[in-house]
Amino acid sequence: MKTSFDLEKFIEDFSTNCNKVQLKTFSKNETVTSYIKNRNQLCILIKGTADLVRYDLNGNRTIVEHFSKNSLFGEVFYDITTNNELLVEARANCTVLFYIYDDLFQKCKQNCKFHKELAENLPQLILNKVTDLNMRIELLTKRSIRDKLLGYFSLISTRNLSPSFELPFSLTDLADYLSVDRSAMMRELKLLKEDGFIEKSGNRITLNYR
Repeated sequence: MKTSFDLEKFIEDFSTNCNKVQLKTFSKNETVTSYIKNRNQLCILIKGTADLVRYDLNGNRTIVEHFSKNSLFGEVFYDITTNNELLVEARANCTVLFYIYDDLFQKCKQNCKFHKELAENLPQLILNKVTDLNMRIELLTKRSIRDKLLGYFSLISTRNLSPSFELPFSLTDLADYLSVDRSAMMRELKLLKEDGFIEKSGNRITLNYR
């Protein structure tokens, strides 16, 4: 996440000086939070990785978003109509800062300066969040599995400034993230290798196109 201020320093100060903040740690595969109607929670992932997941009535799982260090998430970004419909699950050991957005407009007892700093920089943080969501929408609107895979690989390659990178997902999770059938995705990955578009070794992908 790109910001014009020192986000890591801000988080360190904010989490240790503001009495309206909670700092919690979670183990891999543990549920970090469920989205609850009218709570308006704002969370910042300080360390680790996590996924926002949705389970439908048939138990089918979709990864709605993938979060890495400094990502923002919480009900403040969604119109929640049903409690526990959306869950954030830790993909690795995580540290998360929890904050209620409505508290932004109330002074805490020690009148800390961090509310003001958060209010001043929140528009930029949210703009980065919107940019990430737009990229996700662009991926999902691609019609074929091949286009979704190549679009996602290009995105990760650009973020890593390298044609070779480790996938942040297992292949099962990647299928859930792209909303495609895993078996069909595996066939398409094999074809992409055979056609010379990619090289694949475990979860490491190398693009042969730019």
